Amino acid sequence: MDARLKHLNALNTFVTSARLTSYSMAAEELFVSQAAVSQQIRLLEQSLGVKLFIRSGRNMLLTQQGQELYHACSQGFKYIIDGLNKVKQDGIAGELTITSTQAFCSLWLMPRLYKFSLLHPDINIRILASNTLEDMAKKHIDVAIRFGLDKSRLQAEHLTIEQCGTIKAFPVCSPKLISSNNITTPKDLLNCQLIYLANQGKVTWQRWFEEAGVTGYEQHKMKTEVSSTDMALSAVLGGYGVTLAATELFSTYFASKQVVIPFNIQHPVQWYRFLLYDQHSSKLARINIFIDWLKNEIMNNPDKTN
Repeated sequence: MDARLKHLNALNTFVTSARLTSYSMAAEELFVSQAAVSQQIRLLEQSLGVKLFIRSGRNMLLTQQGQELYHACSQGFKYIIDGLNKVKQDGIAGELTITSTQAFCSLWLMPRLYKFSLLHPDINIRILASNTLEDMAKKHIDVAIRFGLDKSRLQAEHLTIEQCGTIKAFPVCSPKLISSNNITTPKDLLNCQLIYLANQGKVTWQRWFEEAGVTGYEQHKMKTEVSSTDMALSAVLGGYGVTLAATELFSTYFASKQVVIPFNIQHPVQWYRFLLYDQHSSKLARINIFIDWLKNEIMNNPDKTN
């Protein structure tokens, strides 16, 4: 056996440091001190006779030799983990940690989660609502449900990404707002408070008004910024204003006639729902059960807004 294999622990430390581009973050994930990480890397470099990292500000970047070793070790550890999982996978019973946006968790997932629990009482679900792209390995997250125009912004290294449906958005408000403001044309919405997300991306009011053939949005002053769609819909339910929202997030309110779509003009930008998970996870059987349920729930319960 190659004598260099005695450095397996150092190689694992190296792969973790390279993935996170930080000795301190690697130390946190490996539950050791930063000094221990530095020592492991130093011993590995001395053994191989090459420099693996160079410092760039706060980040540790790979040298060319480091990149080659990282690619080989990453693939090697994947095979090892896959083999370990095949030898023994966790059973169906146990815990799963799911993350998605605050709005999706509050408005779509939580009202339906009881259905999953009835079908699979031995699987305990832990929900982590977050509007940021969480590090799934560091936070021990099993499935992430994310949204975007494409998957370029998703943290996809070592993860499987599945596209799961398209998302469409419409303006939405309360029936009371329609009557009290005498809203009959899209241009009349410029007389209302427009509620928008702080990180709205390309799903903007300006694009919607352009799609509706309305000019004058640039002069509109009645605007309220919020951090999540559930906050925006809360304001809408109170008759405060109009917001742009994904149909899946307000379909329950629409069905109960608490909100209406004032004009059936869809926002021109559509985005996608993505499911992220580790194909090599020891919880894969459990993950697949949740994902199959989620896909079935989405497919068999489309929004009732049209």
